[in-house]
Amino acid sequence: MYTITIPDELNLDNSQPVQVFDYSSSKEIAKQQIILNQNIFSFLIEGTKEVIFDNSALSIDDSKFLVMKSGNCLMTEKLSNVSNYRSVLLFFTNEVVSRFIRKIELNKIDSTAYKSVYAFEYDAFLKRFVQSLVDISKLSKDIQKKILEVKFEEIMLYLTEKYGTEFLYSLTVNSDNVTQKFIQVIENSHLNKLTLKELSFLCNMSVSTFKREFEKHYSESPIKWFQNKRLEFAHYLLQKEKKNPSEIYYEVGYENLSSFTQAYKSKYGVTPKYHLKN
Repeated sequence: MYTITIPDELNLDNSQPVQVFDYSSSKEIAKQQIILNQNIFSFLIEGTKEVIFDNSALSIDDSKFLVMKSGNCLMTEKLSNVSNYRSVLLFFTNEVVSRFIRKIELNKIDSTAYKSVYAFEYDAFLKRFVQSLVDISKLSKDIQKKILEVKFEEIMLYLTEKYGTEFLYSLTVNSDNVTQKFIQVIENSHLNKLTLKELSFLCNMSVSTFKREFEKHYSESPIKWFQNKRLEFAHYLLQKEKKNPSEIYYEVGYENLSSFTQAYKSKYGVTPKYHLKN
C-alpha cells in the first residue's frame, strides 16, 4: 500500500497556517499509511474512523471528533449506513499553536501522558462550529485566510476551557527522541495485530532497520516477542476473565482456533482449555 501525505495531496496551500477542507468519500480504507505534515482536527460527520499513532490509538463514530498531532499514523475509514464517509478537516501548523499559547498566556501543565491523538464529543456549540467551517470552505481563499486563524483561536479557547490544556501541549511536545518513540510504538501496539511494515512506518524506519532496532532493545525477533505478548494476554483472559478459547483466539492475533491452541500449548505445555478450567 502506498503512503498518502496530507494536506499535500488535497492540493491545499501549505504556506497557510490554518486551512479547511470538506472531505467526503464513498470508498473505505483500512490501515492506510498517512503522513500528516500538519496538525489536524478531523470533525467526523458520517462514518467511523480509527487511527493508530506511535503512542496512542483511537476509534470514533460520528458523535466524536479527533485532534491529531503531525507525524505518521495508520488510518481506517468506514462508511456510514448510507455508504458515505465525510469529515471536515481543519489543518494548522506548529507555529500557530505556539502563537496561540503565547497570546493567551496559558500555564503549562506537567504531564507524562501526552498523546498524539485525542477524541472529544460533540455538543451544540461544536456542531455549530463545524457547520461554520463548512460555510467558510466555500468562500474565496483570501477570505478563508483572514477568517480561519480567528476560528482556530475560537475552537482552542473553547476546548481548553472545557477539557484543559493537556491536548494543546501535546501538540508542542518534541518527538525527535528516536529510541523513546520506537519503544512507545512497540509497547502500545503489541495487541493491535500490526504487520512489521506498519510498525516500521509508525517508527519512520525501513523494515530492516526496524528489525535491527528491535533485536537490540528486546534481544529477540519481533515475531517471537509479539507472539509471547499475545499468548500472555490470552493466558490472562483464560484464567482471570474465564473467557473461552473460541472467544479470544482472533482477539490475540490468530486466524483460527487450531493455530492458537498449538501456539499456546507450545508456550505453556497445556491447552487453553486446561487453563480455563484450572
